[in-house]
Amino acid sequence: MAEQSTSEPRIEVRDESASDASQRLDHRLLGPVIFGLAIATSLIHLYFNTVSTLSELWTSALHFGLFGLICALTTPMLKAHSVTGQRAVLGVDVFLGLAALACAAYLMLFENALYERGVNFSKGDWIFSVTAVLLILEFARRTVGWFIPMLCILALSYVAWWGQYVDGIFNFPGLTWETVLFRSYIGGQGMLGSIARISWTYVFMFILFGAFLVKSGAGDFIIELARCAAGRFVGGPGFVAVFSSGLMGSVSGSSVANTVSTGVITIPLMRKAGFPARFAAGVEAAASTGGQLMPPVMGAGAFIMASYTQVSYLTIISVAALPALLYFLSVAMFVRIEAKRSHAVKLDDADAPSLKEVLKDGWHFLLPLVVLVAALIYGFTPTYAAGIAILSVIVASWVSKYPMGPKDILEALVMGSRNITTTAILLITVGLIVMVVSTTGIGNTFSIMITDWAGGSLLITIVLVALASLILGMGLPVTAAYIVLATLSAPAIYNLIAESQLLELVMNGKLPEQAKSIFMLAAPDKMELLNAPMDLASAKQLLALVPDTFSNQLLEQALSPATLSMALVAAHMVIFWLSQDSNVTPPVCLTAFAAAAIAGTPQMRTGFTAWKLAKGLYIVPLLFAYSPLITGEFDQMLQVFCFALFGVYAIVAGLEGYLEHPLNPLVRLLMFPIGVLMLWPHGQIMLDVAGLLIFIVAFAWSSRQGSRVANPATA
Repeated sequence: MAEQSTSEPRIEVRDESASDASQRLDHRLLGPVIFGLAIATSLIHLYFNTVSTLSELWTSALHFGLFGLICALTTPMLKAHSVTGQRAVLGVDVFLGLAALACAAYLMLFENALYERGVNFSKGDWIFSVTAVLLILEFARRTVGWFIPMLCILALSYVAWWGQYVDGIFNFPGLTWETVLFRSYIGGQGMLGSIARISWTYVFMFILFGAFLVKSGAGDFIIELARCAAGRFVGGPGFVAVFSSGLMGSVSGSSVANTVSTGVITIPLMRKAGFPARFAAGVEAAASTGGQLMPPVMGAGAFIMASYTQVSYLTIISVAALPALLYFLSVAMFVRIEAKRSHAVKLDDADAPSLKEVLKDGWHFLLPLVVLVAALIYGFTPTYAAGIAILSVIVASWVSKYPMGPKDILEALVMGSRNITTTAILLITVGLIVMVVSTTGIGNTFSIMITDWAGGSLLITIVLVALASLILGMGLPVTAAYIVLATLSAPAIYNLIAESQLLELVMNGKLPEQAKSIFMLAAPDKMELLNAPMDLASAKQLLALVPDTFSNQLLEQALSPATLSMALVAAHMVIFWLSQDSNVTPPVCLTAFAAAAIAGTPQMRTGFTAWKLAKGLYIVPLLFAYSPLITGEFDQMLQVFCFALFGVYAIVAGLEGYLEHPLNPLVRLLMFPIGVLMLWPHGQIMLDVAGLLIFIVAFAWSSRQGSRVANPATA
């Protein structure tokens, strides 16, 4: 399991250098150096997140230096075909890695001197700032390809040079290169800014927590638990894939690593049960993609979302749970239907342990998750909670057959550092793009442009963001795609969601008195209309009278701070879910390609199958925007979830033309409006109930037809 957990960085590293990287890790002298460096890096970061009093800027600088050195040593600059060439490349990589550490040391030693000179660059400031930026771009090229470095170069040159030559709303007068480099490196706004802080705090601690869990044997326990819980049902291996990927993703937060670690077991099981190979690979890819949606880790998305929205991490993972469950159940619906259609058989594994035996031997693996959640609820910060949970993994293992000893703990520390290297480099690099967006104000400009293109329509805005996420996802990992899209388009979606809630108040005649005072300034002759309910068109006309300069104030007066905060979370959650589609959407879908490699199926066809099975990625975000699935009270959230569950099932049945038995064309067409009826936020529960009853009747009819075919004597 330890090697499988590092699969995502290995897949993203360029193929031509993979063999050299393996040789370095196994090298007689270099291997132990990397091993010791990884241990030291993990311990230093544990110190950062517990008792350190270093400034955030200095900590971010050391974070960059340490992981820059690890990246340089483990990921060769280029492939060498001879021993002499390999030594030369290694020499250059060692020099670049040490240069990254030198850049961190320089910032710590000479930051105060720079401010004493009035932020006027010395020759050393120029050299080390340029070196730091070039190094992070080179490390990003090695780990995630050319796209992000080229995007950063384009962004930085826009600020310093060619932005002044652009006409229209994207014109930017320009800053000097000295200012750009200061903000990029020394000023704590770019590569060592808030995104880097998220990397060395939340992301590192939770990835290290996942490494300790996997090293303790939790990965094997999760798969065995899934096999016992779902493996003996018809189509059980497919449910195992969904269940195990959800559990594994809840701690790993990596879709490709999730696919490789669970897929090597679940895909052969599905094929043995009678599922088509391409479908089996698609299920694993779609389910593993959901791993980044499942709390508590959610890739790095939950931590970045907490930083952007200033909403607590605990709140975000709590509201993300029901949507994630809805997604996994949507994939399970496809599995159920395909199991019936393919006549998949039950797998009776005589050697498989019972559920009781699995829980008896592995119940202690659940304790760290309980400790983590309890620590968060108690009020500890996420980093402290993760630190406590890491200790609990070690303690809990002592009651198992294979307690973690010093060697296991050291290997877990190494695994944690290696697993986060690609993510750390990625997040540090993306900080440069975020700096450019905030410096130029291009984010607000882009949001205004999206709103204009969409004509104020929330649905069209979401469609445009979905298209943008798909295009960005062809070149960016999902975390980077989310950061870029959130920076550019979250304000537009947030404003539209908040305005829709404001419209609802006006339509119901429930606008607070303090908000009505704004209409005294904007449209005093319309004040009486605010005291009675009105239709949607009238409400829109009334709000259109409020000048744009007062729109934000109106929202703040009409909606509570908690409501506005959750509207912002909903906007970010829409973007975060849509950014996952590049995992399973051709032409570039690494998760589907990894599953295809295991199943031996065509990559592109497997990608289209996974894309079909992951339809929840497009349906659930609409619920974020139009329903109280994550913004309402718990009873409202549960109501939306229950009806949405059957609504999605109806749509899946319509897409597949199958429930328990093939559907005739008329019933198949009926499934789509029935599904939409239960998903649509019309606010009439009786319509939802009517749709549910019709679906239950259709399901019962289909089940009876299937029984007649299976047992002709009863017909």
